[in-house]
Amino acid sequence: MNFRAELEKHPIFYTIRDASEGLGYQSFVVGGYVRDLILGRPSKDLDFVCVGSGIELAEAVAGKLGNIQPTVFRNFGTAMIPHNDFDLEFVGARKESYRADSRKPVVEDGSLKDDQLRRDFTINAMAISVNKEDFGTLLDPFDGVGHIKKKILKTPLDPTITFSDDPLRMMRAVRFASQLGFDIDADTFEAIRKNGERLKIVSMERITDELNKIILSPVPSYGFKLLFHSGLLKYFFPEMIALHGVEYVHNHAHKDNFFHTLQVLDNVAKMSDDLWLRWAAILHDIAKPATKRFEPKHGWTFHGHEEKGARMTPAIFRRFKLPMGPQMLFVQKLVRLHLRPIALVHEVTDSAVRRLLFETGEDVEALMKLCRADITSKNNDKVSKYLKNFDLVEKKMVEVEGKDKVRNFQPPVTGDEIIKWLGLTPGRIVGDIKEQIKDAILDGVIHNDREEAIRFMIEIARKKGITVTESNLLNP
Repeated sequence: MNFRAELEKHPIFYTIRDASEGLGYQSFVVGGYVRDLILGRPSKDLDFVCVGSGIELAEAVAGKLGNIQPTVFRNFGTAMIPHNDFDLEFVGARKESYRADSRKPVVEDGSLKDDQLRRDFTINAMAISVNKEDFGTLLDPFDGVGHIKKKILKTPLDPTITFSDDPLRMMRAVRFASQLGFDIDADTFEAIRKNGERLKIVSMERITDELNKIILSPVPSYGFKLLFHSGLLKYFFPEMIALHGVEYVHNHAHKDNFFHTLQVLDNVAKMSDDLWLRWAAILHDIAKPATKRFEPKHGWTFHGHEEKGARMTPAIFRRFKLPMGPQMLFVQKLVRLHLRPIALVHEVTDSAVRRLLFETGEDVEALMKLCRADITSKNNDKVSKYLKNFDLVEKKMVEVEGKDKVRNFQPPVTGDEIIKWLGLTPGRIVGDIKEQIKDAILDGVIHNDREEAIRFMIEIARKKGITVTESNLLNP
């Protein structure tokens, strides 16, 4: 590859060359940009290492670009500048040492070689010079190019040292393998297995950040299998570990719910890039170990796992420091409802469809994607049959919604109106009347229509011995 020609496409590299030369520094673009250039992947992050002060270089570059103020992190010796489509980061070359109880390094000035040695993987340790005398020259001391060609991840240093120093790099190894479809070098993987317990000193926020990138990778099951076989998964996601394994009673066995979950996750990944729909796939059967029972007449059952899984969802989100707002509620809803469309496959009634549309609201399409993904039988005829039945369910949903408009519908009669018109005080009877009106609409007894709802309310009130004047209610 002609790296000089690639750099010449972007004037920013000349700007940095000139600013660096004015300070008397040697500067290099390093890390992900160089890796992605070789892989042919787009990259918006440009990381520059200089033998000198990264902050001073950033300030000099900002001066040449005009009225730009770099964001400076003096405690870390780094600075950032947004420029056109790129985010530029500057740091001085350094070497690092670590204490056993922390992944925060003790930093001192170093050479480019020192800086490359401290990098996590050889594919991220390459640098391209932006200096005038050798502009565009690749510096690849650990054969990162060769490892890219072989699709393997290796560490520049002894992997045991690399992972013990900064245990988050073990998660990053799995993340890069999952994103790029690379193998992890055997010695490197063994070092991950031996150092897994060091993950305990890493904050959950950093673990979750890497985990979400694994979940969003093209084939996320690959990353989860690496987490499982390396032993890392047990340190932060024991609920998934509990899904693994098959139990036999009198030659009756259930499916391995760990690998089933990974298949569902991959199936969802083929349909959607939505992180939270993928989380719903991960958690849809999370309560099966807690609800597993063997019944002699029926074999293995997991009654209520969808409801218990929905109750487990908030605690899992809280532990992973995931957002507890609409994202969690979306995942919780899909976990709770994921069996409902499957039940509809056997008998598609208007009433059942109305209730499903009412409860899922705007998330019905996401729920149907999850349900289609959940059909993982090795029996292709069975899978085909279920998917065709889902087509019928979705067709029925369109028909029912067209007639009854029940997705996210608001009750035609409010609680305040019931209190006012029937002369009631707030209490259980008001809620009961409102609930009966809702059930009547969902069961098809009345249409989702205000006048019909008022008439139905009158019937309920009279059955309860409440005196009403119909003429006052039909023209309120």
